[in-house]
Amino acid sequence: MDSLQIFGYLGALLVGLVLGLVGGGGSILTVPLLVYVLGYNPVIATAYSLFVVGSSSMVGAVQKIRKGLADIKIGLAFSFPSFMAVYLSRRYLVPNLPEVLFNIGAFPISKDMAIMTFFSIVMLLASISMIRTKNEEKELLNFKQPYYMTFIQGIVIGTVTGIIGAGGGFLYVPALVLWANLPMKKAVGTSLIIVTINSLIGFTGDLQTIEIEWLFLLTFSSFTIIGILIGVFISKYISGKKLKKGFGWLTLAMAFYILYKEINN
Repeated sequence: MDSLQIFGYLGALLVGLVLGLVGGGGSILTVPLLVYVLGYNPVIATAYSLFVVGSSSMVGAVQKIRKGLADIKIGLAFSFPSFMAVYLSRRYLVPNLPEVLFNIGAFPISKDMAIMTFFSIVMLLASISMIRTKNEEKELLNFKQPYYMTFIQGIVIGTVTGIIGAGGGFLYVPALVLWANLPMKKAVGTSLIIVTINSLIGFTGDLQTIEIEWLFLLTFSSFTIIGILIGVFISKYISGKKLKKGFGWLTLAMAFYILYKEINN
């Protein structure tokens, strides 16, 4: 095992720790770690990220359910449009994208570059969601949208999840608060159920299009699961609000870093 692999597994532990502490953000670290540290191309990295985030979220979801901080019925209802979109995007959309999408003058925009650039834009949205104030979150509780809007949201979020290999918890939580009028803590727990279902079903779409390095993926995921257990344990001793906001600023910095790397490639 070389030094990069060791660093990668330590990074997997950090991914789990973040998931355990702030209830999301696993893919924000997983995809850049797989691409820029371990050298995987973005298509494979996003596929692996779905498995890592899905298996880790499953552990977190079980713990939330045991504590009564997740609504299984609402989670399953919201998952239906989302997992269809995730699976279809991983099975048909991503594999069939051309290697060069278009050209800007003499500069070609490749599929890999487009995926990572899109990923960085979603990271920017995630950072805003995590940095926003508590008052803004409370205001969401005053509204409730019809299910057809939530169905459309599920399709859109599921497609985004499929393309970038993200869990999408930062997008699901506001939707759950809006539609189901769930308290923020219960929305976070319920989103873990949705992320688990979407990510793992989305990953099955990749099983038919790419070759999986199971030994690496299972080892990486094991480190992530250990990290999430540690994170859940110590989260009760640390302010969740401060952690979430701090991770939001880190996410913002990483989004700009990815944009910088892709523009200068």
